Amino acid sequence: MEPHWEHFRHEADVGVRGVAPTLAGAFEQAALAMTAAVADPAAVAGVTPVAIACEAPDAEFLLADWLNALVFEMATRRMLFGRFEVAVEDGRLQATAWGEAVDTARHRPAVEVKGATFTALRVAREPDGSWVAQCVVDV
Repeated sequence: MEPHWEHFRHEADVGVRGVAPTLAGAFEQAALAMTAAVADPAAVAGVTPVAIACEAPDAEFLLADWLNALVFEMATRRMLFGRFEVAVEDGRLQATAWGEAVDTARHRPAVEVKGATFTALRVAREPDGSWVAQCVVDV
């Protein structure tokens, strides 16, 4: 099973889903899906690393905290991120997101993500052994 991200239908907002062989990989893919709601992640140069740490009582809250931490970094730094390295252990997430300043002419941002919600929030191991991490993001 190849790690991948995808969007899923949700009324006015965007569902983001990451699927990967590991929990950390699913979180990375969910972050890529969120970036892809804004711009093509492949067009984002990974020149500036940003460290992110979160803690939560369970994996679902941790996913929401992770995505909201990325939204905060994107907004305050005026950056987009196109590559992620995540480690998850005992309710703690340590990550590095690589990105660059938003270039509206090159990135052509489609929407602004305001935050991750608890709508359709799900982090689970699938019967095939892969992990899925998903939620709806407010745009």
